[in-house]
Amino acid sequence: MFDGPLQEMMKQAQKVAEQMKEAQAKLSDQEVTGESGAGLVTVTLNGRGDCTNVFINPNVLADEAAIVGELVASAINDANQKLEALKQDSMGSLTQGLNLPPGFKFPFS
Repeated sequence: MFDGPLQEMMKQAQKVAEQMKEAQAKLSDQEVTGESGAGLVTVTLNGRGDCTNVFINPNVLADEAAIVGELVASAINDANQKLEALKQDSMGSLTQGLNLPPGFKFPFS
């Protein structure tokens, strides 16, 4: 179907796609933990971004609900930032040779 350089490029793209699948599978098994209030609230996310655990120190529950909500939101944001950094680290080497424009995220989801 394709000859020469185009065929080679298609093979390389297929190889990268397979490596991406493997990296995504490994990533989904990993977890990150975000925290706020010096560890008074912690949130754990798996590699897919699903929340698997929330811990709230019982002393925090005596505070106003708005404060508790802010601490939970801050812990979630911290965990999401750590997850994004983990994704960049694990996928970065695979996308390094693709010359993607700045800010372009791969995989596309």
